[in-house]
Amino acid sequence: MLGFRFIRFDAMTHVIHYKNGEIVREGRGLSFWHYAPKSSIVAIPVGSDDAPFIFEETTSDYQTVTVQGQITYRIDNPKQLAELLNFTVNHKGRRMTEDYDKLTQRLINEAQTSTASFLQDKNLKEAISSSKNLEEIIFNGISNSEQVRLLGLVPISVNILGVKATPEMARALETETREGLQQDADEAIYARRKFAVDQERTIKESELNTEIAVEEKKKQILEKKMEAQVQKANNDRKLREMNIKADIAVENERKALIGLQTDNKNQEADSEAYRLEKILSQYQNIDWKTIMAITGNNDASGNIALAFRELAQNAEKIGTLNITPELLQNLTQQSS
Repeated sequence: MLGFRFIRFDAMTHVIHYKNGEIVREGRGLSFWHYAPKSSIVAIPVGSDDAPFIFEETTSDYQTVTVQGQITYRIDNPKQLAELLNFTVNHKGRRMTEDYDKLTQRLINEAQTSTASFLQDKNLKEAISSSKNLEEIIFNGISNSEQVRLLGLVPISVNILGVKATPEMARALETETREGLQQDADEAIYARRKFAVDQERTIKESELNTEIAVEEKKKQILEKKMEAQVQKANNDRKLREMNIKADIAVENERKALIGLQTDNKNQEADSEAYRLEKILSQYQNIDWKTIMAITGNNDASGNIALAFRELAQNAEKIGTLNITPELLQNLTQQSS
């Protein structure tokens, strides 16, 4: 309608409306009528956006690595950015240039510069394992970049999805890693076997120490038993010595008693002999016939015996004497 157009933008778009080179209106999420032949509209998105990147770099050991990731950023000063890049849209709100892609590429260039300065001091293995450090390096590099500041951009985050070597080097590293892991496994097996041997030696030493302790205890018990036996033998010996001494003392007492009894009997015998001697001394000069008469022994058999004794004493004076058995029998019978 005679060149007038209505246009509407969302709340995440910063709009600058120029008319005849002058700013007519400016703000976020605007909608308005404008006269197309004399109007120029700049639409700059102010929401966060992602800039994915992938590029190759060389490490200190001259190996090529591929760095892949993305940068999340937002436009903090859209008016300043509009002075550097062309974000003009047509009457339908579509960009008329590709300057927005240039913005992303400039961020990626800054990231690649920071990455190159970081990886040139790293070897291949260090580069592959430096994703976290690389994220910090890129973020700091973009944040401190004068070009990014002039563009009015603010980085939100940097994510490194991977740092990869070439397929040939990846296979070589896999082989090296596999061999290293196998070596670690062998060392683990050796360590486990060594530990098992150490444990077995410890157990054997413990068992041997236990056996030594048991034998030492047995030896101590045997020594105690031997000491007890020796003590018992000494006690038995002392007891026997005491018994022998007691027996000797008893025998000595018995010997003394027997000697005393013998002395007493000898004294009694001497006394009796002396008494008999005194008694017999009175009859020493007396005839036996007188003694028998004094004693009054009138026994017939005794008289017969005395008669035969007289006959025997005076046998030289007797011529013939006949004593028949009948006579002896009669004499003995009479005497009885």
